Amino acid sequence: MEKSRRLASIAFEGEVVGLKRKKQDGDTIEDLMGEFEAISQVDDMGNEYWFARDLQVVLGYTKWDNFVTVISRAKDACTQAGHGWEDHFPGVGKMIPLGKGAEREIEDIVLSRYACYLIAQNADPRKKQVAFAQTYFAIQTRRQEVQDQEAQEYQPLSEDERRVLLRNEIKTHNKHLASAAKNAGVKEGLDYAIFQTEGYKGLYGGLDVPGIRRKKGLTSRQPILDHMGSTELAANLFRATQTEEKLRREGVRGKRAANQAHYDVGAKVRQTIKDIGGDMPETLPAEEDVKKIGRRLQKAIKQSTKDGE
Repeated sequence: MEKSRRLASIAFEGEVVGLKRKKQDGDTIEDLMGEFEAISQVDDMGNEYWFARDLQVVLGYTKWDNFVTVISRAKDACTQAGHGWEDHFPGVGKMIPLGKGAEREIEDIVLSRYACYLIAQNADPRKKQVAFAQTYFAIQTRRQEVQDQEAQEYQPLSEDERRVLLRNEIKTHNKHLASAAKNAGVKEGLDYAIFQTEGYKGLYGGLDVPGIRRKKGLTSRQPILDHMGSTELAANLFRATQTEEKLRREGVRGKRAANQAHYDVGAKVRQTIKDIGGDMPETLPAEEDVKKIGRRLQKAIKQSTKDGE
């Protein structure tokens, strides 16, 4: 691994030079956490790593030879855990100036976060810094366990849940769309019905609401939005939100201009579906009434809560 920045501390002939720890009196685990993260490095690939000589100072070791003994035990622990220590403790060299143009190479080791954890576990716990480090890594390990558990327990939304969510979103955004249309000059109920029809025509290839119902086998009393699947609902939500944005952004004025804007947006959404190889919305089947699904989901939630008491 290539070093991307200069070592913060170096040890020469057994003694630490360069980086010095602040006095230990009053040190807290928060102080150590800050120091540990501050000495981290990032390579060109975005991988995080630490230099052993930096970690030596943070953990309170003054002699490199003593710290090398700790690293050796950490390597053994890495091997016993079934990991190749070479992947977590690769050695590197560092040239340091000696004066008058002379240089000397010193040994250093690049450490992964896992390697730092193993070093802390195998260091002298009588040192306050080491005890803090062990606590820090215990906290980090627990956090990771919780994150992993949450990831395993995560369940994506079901089709029923997506439909209920999207249908409610459309209800909300249709109110915003009605407001934007009113500002554009669509003020009467009949005018707004025509405005909505133009949006459907653009998205459904010229079909109005009765035409969509006939295509899907719905009766005149069945709202088409309540019988759409999640994919079709998402397309209509996009149509509504983008039309609202267009009316407000472009300052559209007049019923005719507003109707045309709604049609154009619907047609654009339809073209996008076609370009990506999706099914045209009028060909998608009618689904169970979303209101029934909502009631069923609410009942299931209440039952689940009752069972958990």
